[in-house]
Amino acid sequence: MTEFSSRVEQVSISGIREVFEAAGEDAINLGLGQPDFPTPDHAKQAAVEAINSGESDAYTSNKGTLELREAIAEKHARDGGLDVDPANVIATAGGSEALHIAIEAHVDQGEEVLVPDPGFVSYEALTHLAGGEPVPVELREDLTMDPADVEAAITDETAAFVVCSPANPTGAVQSPADMREFARIADEHDLLCISDEVYERIVFEGEHRSPLEFAESDNVVVVNACSKSYSMTGWRLGWVTGSHERVERMLRVHQYCQACASAPSQYAAEAALAGPQAPVDEMVTAFEERRDVLLDGLTDMGLEVPTPKGAFYAMPRVPAGWVDEVIERGVVVVPGEAFGANGAGHARISYATDMATLKEAIEIMGEATAAVQ
Repeated sequence: MTEFSSRVEQVSISGIREVFEAAGEDAINLGLGQPDFPTPDHAKQAAVEAINSGESDAYTSNKGTLELREAIAEKHARDGGLDVDPANVIATAGGSEALHIAIEAHVDQGEEVLVPDPGFVSYEALTHLAGGEPVPVELREDLTMDPADVEAAITDETAAFVVCSPANPTGAVQSPADMREFARIADEHDLLCISDEVYERIVFEGEHRSPLEFAESDNVVVVNACSKSYSMTGWRLGWVTGSHERVERMLRVHQYCQACASAPSQYAAEAALAGPQAPVDEMVTAFEERRDVLLDGLTDMGLEVPTPKGAFYAMPRVPAGWVDEVIERGVVVVPGEAFGANGAGHARISYATDMATLKEAIEIMGEATAAVQ
């Protein structure tokens, strides 16, 4: 039989997907990383109009339509005070492709990428697929990443490091001081900082700040998407932005693996970004209410859980056997080790579900906790 590439052999099926498949169709799913809200109507309507008019029938520019890239630039100015040139934006097939082309364009064979541990599953896998070596950086007690730990992990082989705030799987929000330090590290060590900002609009405490705001060089690349903020996971529309030189290199990867992002999705994303933002605000308010209910429930069970300040995940510390017991009783949660070795002893719980279902799941998790303690 034909041999498989060593890069693919280093990558396994996501532990998140394995849990989903094992749980059964009737389980309460608190493992899924997608909002349970509908895509805003004005975004859906924009896609329908583009389809009916024929505007979305053909390829767009490799980078995406100019109108979408202008909307992305205006979004960065509005939400973060960042000066982004639309020419330095690539619309991608979701944030996942944006991460892929950022790592692929900047990491050589054997070079190291520092990644948060626990952290989003794609960071390690995409580094392996690029021929690089992921290096885990253990998080603080509050599940944020310490810039000092990142700096201490740098070697002559380090090419890049990844920052995610608000974070998947932890819900942690890095402080502005941390983000300034990450930018300094990228500048002083001449390393690429890949800032994953997909959850930036979903913040309950603190504030989202981008290292791009503080960088004095071109060593920061920002990955973002409509998936979480606008409940558009199925539309697969993200983007990446950075300096002209970096974007042109990432474009070389993008044009061969993707050509362009889905045209109807681009029209929907443009409308979502430029149109009314009330649906986002309403969703964030609902997530915060659910977070508070979940935190109260977990605390009442005697579980220790750092307060998530953003996204829609909590990551409590759980006793041995807890995850299996919860799943056996019909609630899907994800074991922490699916997100890295330092996630062991934790579980990721998504509260992207309606309040009634969440309360039912909390009751079941309480019964599971009593059973294993």
